[in-house]
Amino acid sequence: MFMSAPAPGSGRPQAGESITAGASWLTVDSGVVSIALVYPMRGPAGMFGPSCELCAQLAVEELNRRGGVLGRELRLVPVDGGAPPAEVAAEVEALVSVGAVQGVTGWHISSVRQAVAPRIAHRVPYVYTALYEGGERTEGVFLTSETPDAQLGPAMRVLAGDLGVRRWFVVGNDYVWPRRTTRAAHRYALRSGGRVVGQHFLPLETHDYAEVLRRIEHSDADGVLMLLVGADAVRFNRAFARAGLDQRCLRLSTLMDENMLLASGAANTRGLFSAAGFFAGLVTQENLDFHGSFGRRFGLEAPPLGSLGESCYEGVMLLAALIAKAGTLDVRAVEASADVVSYDGPRGELRLRRRHVRQRIYLAEADGLDFTVLAEL
Repeated sequence: MFMSAPAPGSGRPQAGESITAGASWLTVDSGVVSIALVYPMRGPAGMFGPSCELCAQLAVEELNRRGGVLGRELRLVPVDGGAPPAEVAAEVEALVSVGAVQGVTGWHISSVRQAVAPRIAHRVPYVYTALYEGGERTEGVFLTSETPDAQLGPAMRVLAGDLGVRRWFVVGNDYVWPRRTTRAAHRYALRSGGRVVGQHFLPLETHDYAEVLRRIEHSDADGVLMLLVGADAVRFNRAFARAGLDQRCLRLSTLMDENMLLASGAANTRGLFSAAGFFAGLVTQENLDFHGSFGRRFGLEAPPLGSLGESCYEGVMLLAALIAKAGTLDVRAVEASADVVSYDGPRGELRLRRRHVRQRIYLAEADGLDFTVLAEL
């Protein structure tokens, strides 16, 4: 049995501080496989950070009890994925260059992935766990989460067919994931006999939603597609309900977990739908086992489980499975054997196809501070 990864806050650098190979807990050790865990410690996605870290730590501890990876102990090296993309990419590249990490995983927004991937993905395997806009083809990048064709398109079709939602207004943050997903949403709306009647993009960390709420009110929208990250979505949910728009329009998000519901408040989640590959309330044996393991390890005061944190558990599991199947850390060998890789996690057994995980997607409706799963899409 191996020792666990460094516990949260155990003498590691603070958010934004550079990580160097000279740090005592980063000593390069041939008996260890070190993984950079890139997750947000600040900004609107920072609210997911604790859940991301604990879920990844749980995966590492489980793998180490089974003998680690290639007979070597697995360790996590945390990197603040909430920093500006160029800074994140420079830090991860430095870790790879000095041999301090042999793989990369974590939840971070697409603009960070686009900065990181060209600099390291041809050198070490990189498992990206966030839902994203689709189309990533960089060698050495493997993806565990949802894309719009399997997630958003079917959700819009179901809401059109079952609830008659035809006129969509899109509100998103102003970067690659919301903008490219919005282009797809136009196509999906047309296929469902509807249309996108308006769209509005806002900077990350927006606090004032008055203008976009006026635009929604003056449109004839009966559905709002939310492509907002973390705390931005929370603030929008509160403002949307205060404006009384929840009595007129339903909301659909492809990035909305239980932590965000809790922060939004039960009074502000009426008519809110989410599509995702994981919800805490899914009643499966794998999910029940995951909840049990997480609760025993971190206790009742741990952050709520949701799809974003859970994705980091899967990122570690997939990265370990890729390396184990290849029998080496060499990224070219990992790439060559990737299409026969599978792993077990809270969503059951999952397999890779063309570097993307094949998975089930669900539609759920908010019920106060929880999600009720309505259908598999």
